[in-house]
Amino acid sequence: MVIYVFFSGDMPTDLSIYLIRFQWDMAKYPIKQSLRNIADIISKQIGQIDGDLKTKATAYNNLKGNLQNLEKKQTGSLLTRNLADLVKKDHFILDSEYLTTLLVIVPKIHCQEWIANYEKITDMIVPRSSTLITQDNDYCLYNVTLFKKVVEEFKLHAREKKFIVRDFVYNEEELTAGKNEITKLITDKKKQFGPLVRWLKVNFSEAFCALIHVKALRVFVESVLRYGLPVNFQAILIQPHKKSIKRLRECLNQLYGHLDGSSAGAQASGIDNVDIPGLGMGHAEYYPYVSYKINVDMIDSGKM
Repeated sequence: MVIYVFFSGDMPTDLSIYLIRFQWDMAKYPIKQSLRNIADIISKQIGQIDGDLKTKATAYNNLKGNLQNLEKKQTGSLLTRNLADLVKKDHFILDSEYLTTLLVIVPKIHCQEWIANYEKITDMIVPRSSTLITQDNDYCLYNVTLFKKVVEEFKLHAREKKFIVRDFVYNEEELTAGKNEITKLITDKKKQFGPLVRWLKVNFSEAFCALIHVKALRVFVESVLRYGLPVNFQAILIQPHKKSIKRLRECLNQLYGHLDGSSAGAQASGIDNVDIPGLGMGHAEYYPYVSYKINVDMIDSGKM
């Protein structure tokens, strides 16, 4: 009896070389164990890798997300970006019992209106206290000094004129801490990236080796279920070109169609498969011979 195992991928890779030279790993999966025990060993191994991957990926992605959020606040529109790196201590009145400084975002088309009228928005605004700090394509950032008692009134009337007051408190310690946080996140991301990539390389190899052992188990089990005992079959690897797969299937069906008269070409299998977590194996197509596909081209979109 002949069993065909197809694998895809046009160029030789470490995966295809491993597949061609495959030998059962006696140390990891002793053949004196029952098939169920061997399957359980592989399942636990893949489950452990899958769990560790989720933990490591979550930690790295959280770190990456926090860094991206902070970096995003350093760029973009003056309406939303962090203003800490744009302002200086000289732009503010600090430690005053009565006065405070606000930061106001003014649309560029209204800048002249701001300059001409900001002192009249409410009472108790310090004359000539507003200066242009910076600008982008759409907005200008101004400061303005006024009495604390009229801050809320100023915000209300400024909003009516399309002048947007940004909530900002100048605190040198907090500004320094914010800059240090970004530096720390960048450093932590670099520290985690290298070990994560090395872990992925090692455990991808482990997972792929486990997958091939599962394929070997399935070849053996289905061959016995289909053709009975004593065991008398030969497993063969075939690497067809994509354009020739259909023709190859037709030839194999002509050669081995007599083994299963109910099969006229590929049909959906009604056999239940026990999936191992993380390997993504579901129902396969059914042929009169045992056939499994293995994808060794991980860049391709094809599934194993």
